Amino acid sequence: MKPARTLATARRVLRQLAHDPRTIALLLFVPVLLLVLLYYVFDADRRSFDSIGASLLGIFPLVTMFLVTSIATLRERTSGTLERLLSMPLGKGDLIAGYALAFGVLAAVQASVATAVAVWLLDLNFAGPPGMLLLIALLDALLGTALGLFVSAFAASEFQVVQFMPAVIFPQILLCGLFAPRDSMQPVLEYVSNVLPMSYAVDGMNEVLQHADPTGDFARDAVIVAGSALLVLFVGAATLRRRTP
Repeated sequence: MKPARTLATARRVLRQLAHDPRTIALLLFVPVLLLVLLYYVFDADRRSFDSIGASLLGIFPLVTMFLVTSIATLRERTSGTLERLLSMPLGKGDLIAGYALAFGVLAAVQASVATAVAVWLLDLNFAGPPGMLLLIALLDALLGTALGLFVSAFAASEFQVVQFMPAVIFPQILLCGLFAPRDSMQPVLEYVSNVLPMSYAVDGMNEVLQHADPTGDFARDAVIVAGSALLVLFVGAATLRRRTP
């Protein structure tokens, strides 16, 4: 990997996304609109909004970044752009790192906007500092980016990308502790939830919700989410193919 090649790839991806206003709108405004909708759904029960809203503040960016990243990368593959790039002196690591950097910038903006709206406009109540909330939201968005890059290697069309949602994202949403405490699930489901990164994303948000200062559990959750994102990126680079399916 060479930093100059990685940065060049990231700049190219960002220039392309800048000419796609629908994608930018999906990234920045859909999570915010969903949080606002949730706010009014629990208008009579603010305590429920605080507990569920904090978790969804991490889940929404993960899901949207997964969709946008996987579809955008797949378009590069099916249009032949990816194959042409890999025929140049550009390593797989440079390419994956460049994509991750570009979408990581968007993930940072998305997480910042969603966190700002939740904290200052929707008055989300939590014990910890806003910076901790933003950190977990950002790590969740980066995890969604990594999962999207990985999944795009196995899809031949945008429809197939959407088909990966029930396989990759939905089980994590069901088992992450959003609907029921993980330790109250059947033992098999609890074991599965313990290896799914979204579980630690939700746990990290709950730590910020309940504790004024960073805890050891919060640090563990943040490290696991970040490590999962890096692991998926490495696997994605290893499975990246030079030929378009």
